[in-house]
Amino acid sequence: MVDIDSTLFIQLVLFLLLIWILNQVLYKPLLRIMDRRKEILDKAQEEVKNVQETIDRRVAEYEEKIRAAKMEAMGQKGDLAKEGAEAAKVITDKAKAEIAGMMGEFQAKLEKELAAAREILRNQSIRISSEIAEKVLGRSIQ
Repeated sequence: MVDIDSTLFIQLVLFLLLIWILNQVLYKPLLRIMDRRKEILDKAQEEVKNVQETIDRRVAEYEEKIRAAKMEAMGQKGDLAKEGAEAAKVITDKAKAEIAGMMGEFQAKLEKELAAAREILRNQSIRISSEIAEKVLGRSIQ
């Protein structure tokens, strides 16, 4: 039989206190870290989207320029046809070089930010795990 006496209420208060302490020390800091990580990833995703839109716009401009250059070249004969083809090639090479440069810069920037985010999360996870272990064991871990 379970006897309801003052120890039951003391245990209930201690249990609720333990839940509150764990919430303050463990749960909320982990949620903050996860929120910061989500923000970083959302920003990176937004940058990827912006770069992709820029690339798509430039590709459309590039295709439009190629189409215009081809129409002009088809309307002319001989040397004018050769000049139009050369101009189209220059434009395509320039656009390709710009796109490749932009993608390389963005990739480097994205990898740098991801490395920094990983380092921050790694350091925080080590610190938090040490704190959790110290609290669980009740002594310092070195």
